Parts: sequence; structure tokens; C-alpha cells
Amino acid sequence: MFAVIKSGGKQYKVAPNDILRVEKLDAAPGEIITLDSVLMVGAGDDLNVGTPLVAGAAVAAEVIEQARAPKIIVFKKERRKNHRRRKGHRQQLTVLRVTEILTDGQAPSKPAKATPAKDVAKDAEPAPAADAAAVPKAAAKKPEAKTETKKAPAKKAAPKKAATEKTPAKKPAAKKAAAKKAPEAKKE
Repeated sequence: MFAVIKSGGKQYKVAPNDILRVEKLDAAPGEIITLDSVLMVGAGDDLNVGTPLVAGAAVAAEVIEQARAPKIIVFKKERRKNHRRRKGHRQQLTVLRVTEILTDGQAPSKPAKATPAKDVAKDAEPAPAADAAAVPKAAAKKPEAKTETKKAPAKKAAPKKAATEKTPAKKPAAKKAAAKKAPEAKKE
């Protein structure tokens, strides 16, 4: 059995257990959602096309995750006008797994929820004992020391080599004898 659904302005052909990426839907991971915009339902030779939607048909899907599409670059340029614009965009997506295709107004069946690993670990912990003898043992346990990785000490810079030869001193600037004589000539 397959169905053609519409979501986010796009059409998708889906079958049970298909995984598809649609534009973002407001749902948390693990939720079961129903997509009511079913355009066509088919099973073998039996084909039911809606006008525009198939009455009473829906697709139940489980939200796997909220994701983002790869980044695209939007670049606009007008030649000879010194006009360039560069923008990036990442579309937000919802990843769905189609659980079942419903016809004739059926309600989606709710699958048994698997307990996440975090909850299983909490359930596996024993409940605190009421015995007075068990309390000192728990208090005697020390928390595990965290091992920290230490950086190696920074290497010191090697001392600079002493200059063996000194550079000769610069010659003093030449005095302008003509400039000094000119003012004296004016005074006389």
C-alpha cells in the first residue's frame, strides 16, 4: 500500500516504514503525528485519487528527529555595477518514519513505547535500603576521583646568542656650512 501526501508545499509518495525529510513540523521526537493531506491512496490495482484530497484518509508517522539541511549559498551579482550579495541558508527539517496508512477515518494505533536508556539505568538502581547496617556502607563509599590530564610545562625560549661583533656607529650628519654663512652675510 502507498499514499501520496502533501506537506510543506511538496508532495511525497510514502509507504509503511519509509523515512522521509519534510519541512519543519511542530512535534517532539518520539511523537506520533497524522498527516491529513492525502492526495492519493493505492494498493495494487486499486487506486483512489482525491479531488483534491481523499476523504477519511490519513498517514500516521513517528517523528524521529528535528534536523537541518546542508547549507546553501545564495549569491547575487549585477555585472558592472559593483553589486554583490552573499547569504547562507539552512532549511530546518523534520525526519519522519511512516508507521501506517489509514483509510475510512481510522485512528492511528499507538505503538508500545520503548523506554530510553536513561530511564532503564534509573530503574536498575536499587532503592535505598532501610537497614541501619546498609547506611554506613553507603557513607563509607568515596566518590571516584576524576582523573585530569595535565599539560606538559611550556618550554622556555633558548637564550639569545651574544653579539660577537658590534656594528660600527653611524657617522654624524654633515653640517651645512653654506646655510650658516648665508645669515652672517645678511647681517653685514
